[in-house]
Amino acid sequence: MTDLDPDRTADTTPDLTAWITIPDIAERFDVKLSQVRRLIEEHSLLATRVDGVLRVPASFLGETEPLRELKGTVVLLLDAGFTEDEALEWLIGDEASLGTSPVLALRAGRKAEGRRVAQALG
Repeated sequence: MTDLDPDRTADTTPDLTAWITIPDIAERFDVKLSQVRRLIEEHSLLATRVDGVLRVPASFLGETEPLRELKGTVVLLLDAGFTEDEALEWLIGDEASLGTSPVLALRAGRKAEGRRVAQALG
């Protein structure tokens, strides 16, 4: 089971507007900056520049590692022709067919359903 955001309780969902910097992720996961950059290169995480600083949506993170279901979904989106920025936007955006954002569907254990929707978009 994937580690959940420590700020998340059973009755709440992660803040889709929260972004975390690479150094903060390294500290949170107790790893080197280069290891966080490798997670981004390997598509275990997606990042974008916010106010000139490379950041990752907080909803992509567990307590000690990236959301495990994220990588396969990201690879599927990239194979379907999405850019990394488009994939990131889709994951945190509202998806009517899921009734929520795709990343929240992944966090709720709806990986197969989210990936079917992603595949249909490609």
